[in-house]
Amino acid sequence: MLSEIFNKYHIELLNGLKKHIKKEGLQKPESGNKYIGTKRIYYNIKTEVINNLVKNWIKEHKNLGISEYTELLNSLFKGESHEESSLGGKLLGYLPKLRSELNPQAIDKWLDNADGWAEVDCICQANFTSKELLQKWIEWENLISKFSTDKNVHKKRASLVLLTKPARQSDDSRISKLAFKNIEKLKGEKDILITKAVSWLLRDLIKNHRRQVEDYLSKKGDSLSKIAVRETKKKLLTGRK
Repeated sequence: MLSEIFNKYHIELLNGLKKHIKKEGLQKPESGNKYIGTKRIYYNIKTEVINNLVKNWIKEHKNLGISEYTELLNSLFKGESHEESSLGGKLLGYLPKLRSELNPQAIDKWLDNADGWAEVDCICQANFTSKELLQKWIEWENLISKFSTDKNVHKKRASLVLLTKPARQSDDSRISKLAFKNIEKLKGEKDILITKAVSWLLRDLIKNHRRQVEDYLSKKGDSLSKIAVRETKKKLLTGRK
């Protein structure tokens, strides 16, 4: 767990995980996990443990600056285990002020090491808000558009997932325009990481862009995956996921 790690904060957080592993007498880590799609080391530590560890660590580091924060995230997302990515994702979620100061380009490097849907989503889902995207719109638009044409399927997924929360939060046409543009680019992909993300984004667009979703299904439904059409129609009809 501690091989070739030089960031002191990363080491502190890993030491916290090691204490939990020792206390609980957890078995040796798995070489990956089929459900979340990762081939990285997987300790199967409960989310609650990760949450509490990060919250307690933050209380002890109230003066953390943006450079230290960025360097810590860079180190965690390069870590050898899935749990290190989870730690990074929680640090994004629990420190919104610092998160808003990040250079969006940092996400590109983090996704280079992501493996499986869960490691994409811990970075991209429910962290970056519509306000954050719109305040640096040109940077975000360029980055997300680039992800949509990347050879790396994890970055393609990110181009959709990064827009789910903003689409729920805002009726700004810049967000919906980019969302439909990326859906159109990626709707023919067969990888489940993409087909499920297309469905997810369409459903999240309904809250503020319902008419556009209905029109898109009417005109382009035949070219979408069956699961995307089925799940989106269900959400339109029932309001439920």
